[in-house]
Amino acid sequence: MNLRNHLYCLIIGVCWLGSCTDDLVPIDYSEINPSIFPKTEADLQAMVNACYYPLRGSWGDGIYSTSERGVMFVSDATTEILHGKYGVQNVASLHNYIPATTDITRFYDDFQNMISRMTLTIDLINEADVSETLKRSAIAEVRCARGLLAYQLFDFFGPIVIAPLEVLKNPLIEEPLARLSHEETVNFIEADLIAAAEDLPGPAEAEYGRFSKGLANMLLIRLNLHEKRWDKVVERCDDIIGYNYYVIDNDYVGMWDLEGAKGSREVIWAIPCNYEGTSENQWQLMALPANFSPKGGWGTIQSTWWFYDTFEPADVRKTMLVAQYTGTDGIVYSRSNPGEVMDWGPIPLKMHQDAERTTGLSTVDIVMYRYADVLLSKAEALANLANGATPDAMELVNIIRERANLQPKSVGDYASLAAFNDLILTERSHEFWCENGQYRADLIRHGKYVERAREVKQSAYTADYKQLFPFSLRMISEGKGKFIQNPGYF
Repeated sequence: MNLRNHLYCLIIGVCWLGSCTDDLVPIDYSEINPSIFPKTEADLQAMVNACYYPLRGSWGDGIYSTSERGVMFVSDATTEILHGKYGVQNVASLHNYIPATTDITRFYDDFQNMISRMTLTIDLINEADVSETLKRSAIAEVRCARGLLAYQLFDFFGPIVIAPLEVLKNPLIEEPLARLSHEETVNFIEADLIAAAEDLPGPAEAEYGRFSKGLANMLLIRLNLHEKRWDKVVERCDDIIGYNYYVIDNDYVGMWDLEGAKGSREVIWAIPCNYEGTSENQWQLMALPANFSPKGGWGTIQSTWWFYDTFEPADVRKTMLVAQYTGTDGIVYSRSNPGEVMDWGPIPLKMHQDAERTTGLSTVDIVMYRYADVLLSKAEALANLANGATPDAMELVNIIRERANLQPKSVGDYASLAAFNDLILTERSHEFWCENGQYRADLIRHGKYVERAREVKQSAYTADYKQLFPFSLRMISEGKGKFIQNPGYF
């Protein structure tokens, strides 16, 4: 990798000043002098807020955009949850991505440098003439941001480049950097998140939209699920349960109302959104057909009828999978009369349609992680540790099913580990469709990613190596033999 590109932000001295809940306004701090800046709590806050910036929803430069340029959209399109008939959504749906697919490789190209920016931010905070308490609090947020972003890229691409601080501090010395090993990448992410969990505020004290101990531990759960380190999954789940703060919200659909996430103690982290585009939610624009009444969108993506049919009839979680509507043209669209808008599946609306929105953006916040994930993760871990379903594991599953208006399951009906894992995978798809995109990782963990693409999408392009996305041709070229492409891609 070309180190000059790694350090672009350092050379021009850009920091982004903003807040997850207030306006995010880019400010250019050229040639930052650590003896002058940061000096105050406000200075530190500006630097911390900068690290939230790439983790927001934004079509241009937010990795959690709900458009085709965001994690959830692309990730769920690789699964049975979503299907696209054109563009990157079609490429993702068929697993037809290659190194020249810039709509896929951009996730690494556009966001990997942000990890280096966060590393430099931590160094500046460490050198700042402020109290140790302020330093610890600020660094905890930055390390959580860095751990989250590193995990997201690791989940997509496998091992990544992490530029050492001493290299970042010598930007004029240009040298290609190799990717870390798998173990080194996992250790880096884990160290960031463990440190963050120590010093971040608890869920009751954290400001809405900002990081908390709950989020850091939730990300550690995801990392340990990825690595199938079941004992560590249970440990981190118990940490979150032990806060005695989070609860399962009685109203599943209501968490995606206009103000639903703000009032829900099930939500571990959500990204606040507004009409001004400080952080953007474009999902209604993406999912709703143009003729949807009273306010449509672009209809860029559908769900699949295969996925819809996996729900039990009484399951409230399919409420916002819109299987029938009357268009502004007076025609009733449904499975039996799909037209061009429901030929693959229902409309994956998920959230309040926000029909009063005055732009293509919505004020519905982007829900990223919820307490339901903690319970289902612990259930999976307990069963895998015991090599089969246990009463405790099934009890956790049934808590989630009860909220979904479903009858409880019996341990005796899932005697084998494989059968229980299939149940967990189905429950995860029903619970978390069109949220954070982590269901792709769930399919991969359970060995179903390729199989499901062939069964549901009839993909002729999928293969085991497609479980990781490719790096761009430019990245490989600039790596000068040190930065190695993922296997299977040429």
